[in-house]
Order: sequence, then C-alpha cells, then structure tokens
Amino acid sequence: MNKTVLAFGVALAFGAVTAVQARADMAATPTQETSQTQMNASAMNWFGGPTYNGAPALEATAALVKAGGGASDFSFSKALVSMLGEKTVNAEVAKLNKQYGEKNVTDFINGMTFAVNAGLKRATAAGVKLPAAPADLKGAKLAEALVKAGIAPDGVWWSGYLFDVALSHDIHVGVMQDIDAKFGHGADENTHKILNQAMYDVAQALKVPNVKLASLH
Repeated sequence: MNKTVLAFGVALAFGAVTAVQARADMAATPTQETSQTQMNASAMNWFGGPTYNGAPALEATAALVKAGGGASDFSFSKALVSMLGEKTVNAEVAKLNKQYGEKNVTDFINGMTFAVNAGLKRATAAGVKLPAAPADLKGAKLAEALVKAGIAPDGVWWSGYLFDVALSHDIHVGVMQDIDAKFGHGADENTHKILNQAMYDVAQALKVPNVKLASLH
C-alpha cells in the first residue's frame, strides 16, 4: 500500500490553546465570574468543541480496531480502506495533500495510527475491555457510525468529541499528551485539524445530513 493510501482520516480533535491560556489567566485573578468561565472552559476540548463525558461507544471502537487489523497489529490506513475503499481514500488523500501539504498529511496519519494504539494501551491499563465487534458494523456502515459519533450537540464534527465517545474523555486527554510527547509540540493539533476536515468530507460523501465543519480545519 503506498503512502498516498495512508493519508485519509477517520478517528482524534479540539480546542484551543486559547482555552488553556484562559485557564491560566483565570487562575491568576479568581472571581465569581471567572469561576463560571473556568467551568465553561473545562467543558471544552483542547482543540475546540464540547467534551463528552458519557459512556463510551466501545462497540464502534472495537469495529474500527478490527477493520484496521486488530489490537495487536492495528493500521489506520487499513481501517480506512476497509471502510471506504481504496479509490475513495486515494481521492481524499489527493485533496488533503493539496490543502495541507504531504508532510502534514503524513504526520496526521502517523499521529492517528499512534493515537489508536496509545488509546488501546491506556484503555487496557484503565481496565477497559473492548467487546467483540458487531458482525454487521463494517465498511460504509462503520464509517457512518464514526461520523455520527463525532457530531457534537452544536452540530459540528469535532475530532475530540469522537475520541471522547470512542474511549472516554480522560483517555483522550492522555493520548493527546502521548502524541505531543512522541512527535513534538503541535503534532496533536495537526492530527485533530486534518481529521476534522477529513471526517467532514466523509460525512458529505456519505450524505450524512446537517454536519458542520469545525472552525479548526
């Protein structure tokens, strides 16, 4: 499989370096008003969009892992081709390469592959056990399920929201830290940004209605 095939996305997003800075500013001058602002900021993911703190959708996560070759040999590119087909993946990759540059797209794919594997390790350490993947949750049906899992209450598709839903917000935050530690500062934002665009594109291709593009894209 060539590197072009590797480059199309489904599965990490959010936030704002501004949210992190806001928390630092508020800590310096605490007031009743800033206390409420802190609560609002804490409900946002790092690179934009609201957090999700409900029960994770482990069946969809298990189906994604299976599509990518299983937990012991997961490949994000394999999962993408399994869900969308090589022709669709190649077409999207060409678009993303023009939009972001080949290096950033390659870094995005590397980040996503690493993120899924890091998420599985953290989930195992936390005692989270994936169920068996539903037999019928594969191909375009799985891609659509992942699109819908990433749509926040504001109607925007956010990478961070998907990752919260996939394994939990706490594991998502840990994985973001792992990515920046492994690939350097900014790598995680690049992963979230390109995934926001890629999954929005998937939503359009699958004709999922009323999906908005994230501001970080």
